[in-house]
Amino acid sequence: MLFNSQIFIFAFLPVALLGYYALAGSRPLRQAWIVLISLAFYAYWDWRFVPLLATLTMANWLIAQWFGRTGQRWIPMAGVVLNLCVLALFKYADFLRGTVFGVAGVDWQPWQLILPLGISFFVFQKISYLMDLRRGDRHIYGFLDFWSFVTFFPQLIAGPLVRHNEIIPQLERDPRGPAMWENLGRGLVLFIIGLAKKIAIADTLGHLADPAYATIAQTGLTAANAWIGSLAFTFQLYFDFSGYSDMALGLALMFGLKLPINFNSPYQATSVRDLWRRWHITLSRFLRDYLYIPLGGSRLGETRQVVNVTLTMLLGGLWHGANWN
Repeated sequence: MLFNSQIFIFAFLPVALLGYYALAGSRPLRQAWIVLISLAFYAYWDWRFVPLLATLTMANWLIAQWFGRTGQRWIPMAGVVLNLCVLALFKYADFLRGTVFGVAGVDWQPWQLILPLGISFFVFQKISYLMDLRRGDRHIYGFLDFWSFVTFFPQLIAGPLVRHNEIIPQLERDPRGPAMWENLGRGLVLFIIGLAKKIAIADTLGHLADPAYATIAQTGLTAANAWIGSLAFTFQLYFDFSGYSDMALGLALMFGLKLPINFNSPYQATSVRDLWRRWHITLSRFLRDYLYIPLGGSRLGETRQVVNVTLTMLLGGLWHGANWN
């Protein structure tokens, strides 16, 4: 179910909001409602993957409970390995199979896995929580706290990558406070702005970019096609991501929750480093805090820093897609 689809805007969202505020007086009920509607949102894409999302969420919650009772630091790391194995199976098994057999000159496709929607996001979200546990952050959450943190639908399929301590404390508060109507109004405006970016700009530019690239594939590259395709796709990508980010933040705000900003005018960046800080901000933060800095960052000399940056960027690229582009 897409945020810009009619069934989401005119059916799912009104029901979700009405149910949430009707149950707002009871924290367990409103959080259970969040989990229920979020699983329904995910099931609309393909109900067969709801058991995967639910099983992985339950497994991570049980791992955290186990660690909370024993304090053994290997337990969160075992959970990290479990999450990475699940991600590798669904996202990279076909890629590795194709690479190995392609090098060998063998055209053999014994399987072709369907990639579960949003798996990269909800796996990394769980990994960040487990890594924080291992580092000494002893936030052992209850069942509904953890499930609503992981499954909350505005950030479930395409981010932002929200950390547990950014959203669970907000879930404790009754959304019917003095700021309720302001949150609903501002959230709705932000959602509409994002929707306009997606439909009016990104999708319109897509109608220019797609034929240009199709023409290139069929008849070759001309100067006009090159400029039209490149510029249209450049701004289509920009407004698609910007629009989605605005819609996600607006939706969360309508539920009284503030998500971290994930997009900050990256085309205004003045350097590669500045671009890194503006584009997919929460992913950059994840890679910095859970990969680059643990590898040593810039503390171990210039050569080691180059290796750390290269490895971080390589893994960040693989996270975006399993191919050699």
